[in-house]
Amino acid sequence: MRRLPRSFGLLAILLFALFSGGADSARAQDPVADFFQGLFGGRPHARPQAHPPARETGRMRRLVPHREYGAPAYWHGQSKAAKKDKTQKPEDPNAPPPFQVAVIGDSLGQMLADGLDEAYADRPDIRILHKAKDSTGLVREDYFDWPKAAREMLASGDKIDMAVIMIGSNDRQAIHEGTETIETLSPRWRERYAQRVESIRAAFREKKIPLVWVGLPVTKSEHFAADMAKFNDIYRQAAAQESAPFIDIWEAFADERNQYQAFGPDINGRIVKLRSADGVHFTDVGARKLAHFVEGEIKRLFDARHPASDGAPAEAASPPSAEEAPATAPAAAVAPPVQIIAPSGPVPAAAPVLPDRPAIGPLQSLTTAIVATDGELARRGKSSAPGEEARAAAARALVDHIYVEGGEQPSQPGRADDFSWPKGGTKPGGATPVESKPAESRPAESKPAEAPTPTPTPAAASSAAETR
Repeated sequence: MRRLPRSFGLLAILLFALFSGGADSARAQDPVADFFQGLFGGRPHARPQAHPPARETGRMRRLVPHREYGAPAYWHGQSKAAKKDKTQKPEDPNAPPPFQVAVIGDSLGQMLADGLDEAYADRPDIRILHKAKDSTGLVREDYFDWPKAAREMLASGDKIDMAVIMIGSNDRQAIHEGTETIETLSPRWRERYAQRVESIRAAFREKKIPLVWVGLPVTKSEHFAADMAKFNDIYRQAAAQESAPFIDIWEAFADERNQYQAFGPDINGRIVKLRSADGVHFTDVGARKLAHFVEGEIKRLFDARHPASDGAPAEAASPPSAEEAPATAPAAAVAPPVQIIAPSGPVPAAAPVLPDRPAIGPLQSLTTAIVATDGELARRGKSSAPGEEARAAAARALVDHIYVEGGEQPSQPGRADDFSWPKGGTKPGGATPVESKPAESRPAESKPAEAPTPTPTPAAASSAAETR
């Protein structure tokens, strides 16, 4: 056999390398081939990836849903105060103990505590205690018993100068007592619910701690809002029995028609979103506005407990004790106990009393002709003035002449039916025309009063008709 030249062998090797490299590059750029290769268990080939030349391209941004201004949904799970960093500045050991306000309730109470935290962020002498618990209420005592929890909190020894409660958004459900199920908002249900409200008030009243009850706001659902208004009536009546404060925030978060509105003015007057998407809870700025209505009660009690809190220490402002007081001091010098007066609000007026109506009123026929007192049919009264009948006959004759017979009424100069030209020309009856003068040269003089046209008599009207 004849041997192939060496050059032919080198050429074959080059062609084989060229085709194998092109196949690899084509295979690297063919996603279909890679798919079938992986599908049928082909062995992947390790090959270098071809990098395109570097070029400047715009940076791709990840699309994130727009976050509404001040509307984080932090009421699910923990409150905002529980999520933020708890690191605080070290307290001054020489500073007087702060005025502590315990806020209890449900998720709305948590938001109220968050708003009060923001309101008193720069006041180390006032501290807000977060005692509210999510998904709680006064109905499900098997889940969380608030009257019992309030007594345990007061018996723990924690210093509490004032308490604020906001609760009720989870109480639209029946009350179960043993085998009995009490329907929501029935008279029996209202009685039992009012007893639980009173048990909470009694726990703080025994410890002589003022309790401020905050009403529920208007909600997006009309049925839900109607029930919240009924809850507010129960809270208001319980507070009125002992002259305790009740803060009604319904109108503060409603429009001019007393209905729900998601947007409204904040504490600075800007129109922002105050309510969350569920129509019940508040946004951050809404919680801050909610706390604004409670600040007045806190300030009033704080000023009563610390009358010299504008710079003097609290110990110097407190009245001396019985041992430190001089023996000659009169008994009237002891400061009276602080009383919490309910804020002046609109007192619902009593319903007007209508006068008693008779069972049956006077009978009046709708078909019988109306009869005068003398028994005749009612008619226009006759006048005994002289000449009245003659003038009435003349007027009727003139009406018949114009509107029935089609006659004309003589025009009068200066009236709307005076069509003579030029103005002041020949008047009916052969009067001579009056020379017209320019308005500038005509002297200003009073126009003499014209004699009234006499009313035609019936005889004159008849003669005029015959002439036509």
